[in-house]
Formats: sequence, C-alpha cells, structure tokens
Amino acid sequence: MRVMLVISLVVILAACESAERARTPVVDAHALAEQGDTARLLETITQHGDVDRRDICYRTPLMLAAQYGHLETVESLLNAGARVALHEKGYYTALMLAAGNGHAQVVQRLAAAGADVDEIEITRGWTALIWAAKRGHRETVRALLELQADTSIRDAQGRSAHDWARAAGHADIAAMLASQRAVVSRIP
Repeated sequence: MRVMLVISLVVILAACESAERARTPVVDAHALAEQGDTARLLETITQHGDVDRRDICYRTPLMLAAQYGHLETVESLLNAGARVALHEKGYYTALMLAAGNGHAQVVQRLAAAGADVDEIEITRGWTALIWAAKRGHRETVRALLELQADTSIRDAQGRSAHDWARAAGHADIAAMLASQRAVVSRIP
C-alpha cells in the first residue's frame, strides 16, 4: 500500500513538473509567484483574473510564493484576496509548504491570515509541525509552537513531530518539542 502511495505521489509530482514547461499566462502567474516577482505577478493576475487560479496540480500562486519563502509576494497575494485554506492535489496548504521549507515568517503571516496550523495532509498524515521538525527547521518549529500547534498529532505511521525530529537527528528540535509537551501536560 505504501509503495502504491509513493508511486502515485511521484506520478503526480512528475505531471506537475512537466506541466510547468507549457507556459501560458495562467502558468506564468505561478512561475512569477515561485520567483517572487510580485509586481509582474499582480499585473498578470489583474489582466487574467483569479488570484486563486490553480495549475494542473491545483497549486495557487500563494502556495508557490509560500513554498519558496517570498514573504512580500505572500503579503501582496493575501491583500489581493488569496485564500489560505486551499489545498493542492496532495492536500498540502500554503502554510504546510512554507513550514516544510523553513520559512518561519511566511508561516506566521499565513497563520495571522487564518491558516490552520494543525491541518493534516492526506498522503502521510503530516502537519506543518511534523514537516518542519523532520526537516530541521528550528525557527519554523518555534514559530509553530508559538502559534499553539498541536504537538500530540501523529501521522499515518504513528509518529509525532518529536519522533520525526529525533529520528532525523535534530536533537535540539526534539528537546524543544519534548519541553513543549511537558508544559502542555501540566496545564489543568
């Protein structure tokens, strides 16, 4: 079952990447978001419509700007009405993509705009906190903890963010998460 899931994810990602080669104004908006070219992106969206327009993988410009850490672009897209709760094909949100790539300021901004820090994606059952902990993004983990991210959520394998941090050799992050769990367990 896990092998099928991984193969499916690889096929989806390959389709997404090949679609990027066929540029249209809509796809260009996504490329501009990925590059952080805020001025041209807003111009393209103004000319061609929907700020939440999706590419073949259901990614929005906001998701790509968040994934690549372009805070100014994220801010501009939010001001233009981009929705933070949308998901792409793997059920990843803009906040998850930012967290998984270590963009703490983008995570904070998306959360301030209403993004759910405890959203769970469907391929592995990961949250933004699990992604950040596994990948060793200390400042992003700290930001998520300040945003009250739930440290007790376990993924499809039964692992928590603490488990992933420890397994990946991020002892400092594992300690931070363990200390957060201890504080939460003492609250009546």
